[in-house]
Amino acid sequence: MPNQIWDAELYDTRHAFVASYGADLIDLLAPAAGERVLDAGCGTGDHAAAVAERGAEVVGVDASPEMVRRAAERFPGLDVRVGDLRDLGLSGFDAVLSNAVLHWIPEADAAASSLAAALRPGGRLVAELGGRGNIAAIDGAARAVRAESGLPEAASPWYFPGIAEYAGVLERAGFEVTGAWLFDRPTRLEGGEGVAVWLRMFGSHLLEGVTDTGAFLADAQERTRDRLHRDGAWWADYRRLRVTAVKR
Repeated sequence: MPNQIWDAELYDTRHAFVASYGADLIDLLAPAAGERVLDAGCGTGDHAAAVAERGAEVVGVDASPEMVRRAAERFPGLDVRVGDLRDLGLSGFDAVLSNAVLHWIPEADAAASSLAAALRPGGRLVAELGGRGNIAAIDGAARAVRAESGLPEAASPWYFPGIAEYAGVLERAGFEVTGAWLFDRPTRLEGGEGVAVWLRMFGSHLLEGVTDTGAFLADAQERTRDRLHRDGAWWADYRRLRVTAVKR
């Protein structure tokens, strides 16, 4: 996982769409009362709490202490823990849910193997992550500003696979892939500085070495205007990869 420091309050107040767009994953997972469910990358706890409301026994794991602390504050009694999805050391779960986290783990094979190990045979996985081409306009604009400012190329912490690539990852880990969808999801950003705020929240690697952050973000945002500003609002150019699988 990247050494990203998460602003959990900013995440909840300006980027709540991450959880809201993933809410229908819970219906796809269809957790039953009494099942053990792992929320892999639980963030500030929305999905783990929603699964628990259906009667399942939920464990939420996230690499960010800030996120886990916020989840515990928001949902007292929820079992949330700091952990590395590449090496969970958990087992015996009936199902794994993961939303908007696996694209933060370039070591995809390690993460998939760890999730498989957490499941009993026949256990199911429902996951959504950034897919191939995700946020290409935002990332490209920030990288263009870096280049013109004489800053070095920024290493990316993200992993945005296509369907065939990620199906291979899951199959190598011992899953049978039962469904996969790659689709555009233009996502409205709040406020007049939506792209700039998005970069501040999720793109800290693109700001390394920047001396005037405000000017950098304003420039990067303006470069996306033709593609990402419409109907009086900024839109992130999201592409999502959704998968369902069963542990063999």
